[in-house]
Amino acid sequence: MYQHKLEKDIRCPLEYGLQVFGGKWKSRIICVLAESGTLRYSMLRKSMGNITDAVLASTLKELMADGIVERKSYDEIPPRVEYCLTEKGKSVVPILQNICKWAGAYHRDDSENALIQCKKCDYNKE
Repeated sequence: MYQHKLEKDIRCPLEYGLQVFGGKWKSRIICVLAESGTLRYSMLRKSMGNITDAVLASTLKELMADGIVERKSYDEIPPRVEYCLTEKGKSVVPILQNICKWAGAYHRDDSENALIQCKKCDYNKE
């Protein structure tokens, strides 16, 4: 995982929130897990589309460090690992849905090429 050279200088709650669920992949992972519940790594990667293994693993580590995603490892052969949202992670879902509703009012995308999880979102129904 990338190590910052300087300490994070977060001075307000908004900056903290954007650091936790901002970026290209974090909100998508949260939405996929909110929709599906618990997923194994391979199913999560498949649901994400064109994410690389390195980026998915790194982003999951960041979300786990922030207490958004929980990783459950089972002592089985073959090994099984599952990911799900924590209560803190579930609490951010309505915020992301409101951002989608706001963005849907101002951004019209090509719905044919929309992400799978976006096609399930009801941002354009108001």
